Amino acid sequence: MQNPLLQKKTLPLFQQIKPEHALPAIETVINESKATIKQLTQSETINWDSIIQPMEDLSNKLENAWSPVRHLNNVCNSETLRKHYQACIQLISEYSSELGQNETLYNLYQQIHKSADFSSYTQTKQKIITDALLHFKLAGVGLSDEKKKRYRDIQQRLTELTTTFENNVLDATDGWYHHLLDETQLAGLPEHAIYAAHETAKKRQLTGWVFTLEFPSYYAVITYADARELRELLYTAYTTRASDQGDNAGKWDNTPIINEILALRHELAQLLGYANYAELSLATKMVKSTNEVMNFLLNLQEKVHDKAVAEMNTLKSFARENYQIDEIAAWDVAYLSEKLKQQSYQIDNEALRPYFPEDKVVSGLFAIVNKLYGIKVQYAPEIKTWHTDAKAYQIMNEDNRIIATFYFDLYARENKRGGAWMDDCRARHQDANGYLQLPAAYLTCNFTKPQASKPALFTHEEVLTLFHEFGHGLHHMLTQIDSISVSGINGVEWDAVELPSQFMENFCWEREALDLISGHYQTGEPIPDTLYQKMLNAKNYHSAMFTVRQLEFSLFDFQLHQDYQPENNFSVQKILDTVRRKVSVVPVPDFNRFQHSFSHIFAGGYAAGYYSYKWAEILSSDAYSLFEEKGIFSPEVGKAFWQEILSQGGSKPANELFNAFRGREPSIQAYLKHNGLDQ
Repeated sequence: MQNPLLQKKTLPLFQQIKPEHALPAIETVINESKATIKQLTQSETINWDSIIQPMEDLSNKLENAWSPVRHLNNVCNSETLRKHYQACIQLISEYSSELGQNETLYNLYQQIHKSADFSSYTQTKQKIITDALLHFKLAGVGLSDEKKKRYRDIQQRLTELTTTFENNVLDATDGWYHHLLDETQLAGLPEHAIYAAHETAKKRQLTGWVFTLEFPSYYAVITYADARELRELLYTAYTTRASDQGDNAGKWDNTPIINEILALRHELAQLLGYANYAELSLATKMVKSTNEVMNFLLNLQEKVHDKAVAEMNTLKSFARENYQIDEIAAWDVAYLSEKLKQQSYQIDNEALRPYFPEDKVVSGLFAIVNKLYGIKVQYAPEIKTWHTDAKAYQIMNEDNRIIATFYFDLYARENKRGGAWMDDCRARHQDANGYLQLPAAYLTCNFTKPQASKPALFTHEEVLTLFHEFGHGLHHMLTQIDSISVSGINGVEWDAVELPSQFMENFCWEREALDLISGHYQTGEPIPDTLYQKMLNAKNYHSAMFTVRQLEFSLFDFQLHQDYQPENNFSVQKILDTVRRKVSVVPVPDFNRFQHSFSHIFAGGYAAGYYSYKWAEILSSDAYSLFEEKGIFSPEVGKAFWQEILSQGGSKPANELFNAFRGREPSIQAYLKHNGLDQ
C-alpha cells in the first residue's frame, strides 16, 4: 500500500497514517527533491519557470508530507510518534541547511534577480525571489566551508533541543496530578470544574477528584478555589513544570536545554555577522533595529506602569479588608482579582458560561465571517480526522465554490500540547502543471469538554481565544496568492502575523456580534442587556496589569537574546528578575520557573519576537477602528480588509498592506482607547 503521507492532491488521510509512515515519507520526498535540484542547477534556461516554480513545487511537496506528522505530534503525542518525529525533523533540518547553503542555486536566484526579465515579474514573484535571497544569506550561503558546517551542526542541535523542550513541558504537565478526597476543598469551584475533576478521577480508577495541570483544570483552581492551600499547590506545580523546582524537580528539567539553546542562537547570529540573536531575528520583521523594539516596549511600559501600580494597590486593599490577607501571594492574584471584579461590576465570568454553548459560538462565528466577507462555512463530516474531538469544515465563496478547509480540535486532553494555535495543513499553491491546491488549516484549542448532560460551555475568554485562532485561520485560508512561499501566513513578517487574529477578537465585545455567538444553552435567550453592560464596564478591568505582564514577557525575551553573553556566570533567571523589578507589579516567588515552560520562545517561532503581540495589537486596533467608523459589519470595509490584508499573504511588505487598507501609517490611539489606557 502506498504511504498515506505521499498521497497527492488530497487532504491528509489521518485514519491511515501511522507513526512508522513518517520517516519513509520524509526520506522519499527529500531524496526526490535533492535529485530534482541537481537537475535544476544544470539547466541552461534561467528564469522563473525553469528554476523558481520547480523550487516552489518542491517546498509544497515536503510541507504536505510533513504537516500531518507535525500536527499529530502536537495533538496525539506518543513515545512511538516522538521517535519518528525526531528522526524526521533532523532530516528536514539537515536538508534545509544544505538547501540554504547551495551556492549554485543561490547564484541562479541572483541571476534571475539581476536579469532584464525581473522587472516584468509580478510583485509577488519579485517578493519571492528577494525573500529567498535573504534566506540564503541567513542560511549561511556566504560562509566558509568550515563555518557552513558549524552552521548546519548548530541548526541540527537546535532542532533537537527545541523538540526536547516542548516534550519536557508536555511530560511535566501530564506527569503531575493532585488527588483530592476532602470535599470541603472544592468550595468556590465551578460545577463544570468539579465534574471534570471527578471524571478524571474515574478515568484513573480513583475516588474523589483529580486536578491536573491541563489549563482548564489549573485555571479553575487558581481563579475560583476558596482553599488557599489548594491554589498554592496548583500554582507551585504549574510554575515549576520542567524545571529544577517543585514536586518533579529535575525530572524533566529544561534548565540545561535553555542554556544551550541561548548559547547556540548567539553563536549562530555571530556566524552570520550579527551582534546577537535579537539582531538576527529582526532581519525578517517589520521592525528593523533593536533600539526600536526596546523603545517601543519601554514607552508602552511608561504609559501603563502607574495605572498597573494603582490597580495592584486597589487589589491589596481589597484583600486586606475582605480576606484579611496582608501580603498577596502569587496564587492569590487571579482569585482576588476575580472576587474584586465580581464586587465592582457585579459580573462573574462563570455566569457568562451558560450563554456560550459551543454550537452557538461556532455557528455565530461562521455567521460573522459571512457578514464580513460573504463566505459560507459548512460542516464536512465526510472528511476524516485524527480524533473524535476533531471536526472538519469547508469554506465556500459567494459562488458556492469551495475555497478552503479547516479542522477544529477544541478540547483539552492528555497527550495534547497545551495552549491554542493555528497551523497550516495545506497552503494555497499552483504547481507547474496548473493544479491549484486549496488552503487548509488546523485550529487547535484546549477548552473544557462537554459534560454528560451539557454541551461544552465556553467562558468569554475562551470565545476570544477561538476568534483569535480563527483570525489566523482566515489569514491562511482567504489568501488569493498562488505560491506557497508567500500565500496565507507564509512570508508575512512575524511582528505582523498577529494582526488578523487580534483583529477578530474585537467582535466578541460588540452587541450585534454577541447576539450571533451567544444564547443560553437551555433557553436560547440572548445575553441580557444588563449583563452585557456589565461585560462592557468590566472589559478593561486590570488591563494595565495585563499589559505590564505581556511587557514582562516581551522584555525578558528580547533582552535575553540581545544581552546574552557566552560566559559561565550568565543567568537567565537574573535577566528575568531584572525585568520583573522594572516592570512587574505582581509578587513572584523565588521558586517560580516560568521560563522553563515558555514554549513560545524556546520551542516556537517567537524567539526575540514576543514583542510582536503588542506591536501587532496596535495595528489590529487601528484596523478595527475603521469598522467602528463605518459599521462593524460594513461589507465595503470587510471586502477591503480581505483584499488589502487577508488575501495578500506575504506578497507585499506588511506596512505597505496596512497603509493600503487604512490610508495612512498606524496610530497607537485606537489601542489605548480599546484598552482603557487613554485617560
